Amino acid sequence: MVGWPHAGGGGSGVRIVRQALGSGKRAFRAPCETPPGEMAADRRKIPAIPAAWLRCLPHTARFQSLAMSQPTYRIAPSILSADFARLGEEVRRVTEAGADWIHFDVMDNHYVPNLTVGPLVCEAIRPHVTAPIDVHLMVRPVDRIIPDFARAGANIITFHPEASDHIDRSLALIRDNGCQAGLVFNPATPLHHLDHVMDRLDVILLMSVNPGFGGQSFIPETLNKLRAVRARIDAYTARTGRQILLEVDGGVKPDNIAEIAAAGADTFVAGSAVFGKPDADGGYKGILNTFRDVLATVGK
Repeated sequence: MVGWPHAGGGGSGVRIVRQALGSGKRAFRAPCETPPGEMAADRRKIPAIPAAWLRCLPHTARFQSLAMSQPTYRIAPSILSADFARLGEEVRRVTEAGADWIHFDVMDNHYVPNLTVGPLVCEAIRPHVTAPIDVHLMVRPVDRIIPDFARAGANIITFHPEASDHIDRSLALIRDNGCQAGLVFNPATPLHHLDHVMDRLDVILLMSVNPGFGGQSFIPETLNKLRAVRARIDAYTARTGRQILLEVDGGVKPDNIAEIAAAGADTFVAGSAVFGKPDADGGYKGILNTFRDVLATVGK
């Protein structure tokens, strides 16, 4: 099981990152701005944080030192489009090919018209990858299931504001369980939900399709929404020094990822565009390299 560092506002305390290695556990202990709440973790050892994991920490010194003109991009393949008959092998292959995160879509057939997977599947794939697991909750209500996913190994948990009666409390619950927290906005959901919770957020995820099914086409109006959120994030960062990641999900492909990045996104969920393009050996280095080659042209 893996927990994730708390990223909060003022105060003092520690953050704990728990990493399962085989049947044992190791814990990272480091200074943090805000006490992370009660988290069950072994605090006896202090190994170095894996360098690959630093790509997920929007408020670390590494991210704070990056100029806004030099963004760090993350690709998060969505297992919704993977072969579920061999899911462990699929997540291993895609992370070996260089995927930064594993995106984990949770649908309940109530908030969205589809039913997918729960904490048991998250727990099952956790031993197969060291990459962060990015859990996107498309369920209502959210508070009951947040601790379950934290225990199952989620690193980032995001939810839709319409699915919570108390958004601030749900965000705090995610962080208190050792994960990074984020809000998800459907194509027509207004951005005013961000007004009073920016200090609670590590990730903002914009849906560029209507949630519920994979394989949909990118909604072009999302570009304007990305620009608006990027302006909010940049203003917040200029005021506080703390970074928030801007993720986009839906219809992301090599032929539009540059335009999406130019609009302000730094983290890209891709499902069928990745898992539908395996290499001859069953891996995914070809398509992930194509994405990175296109991203390398942004701003040039």
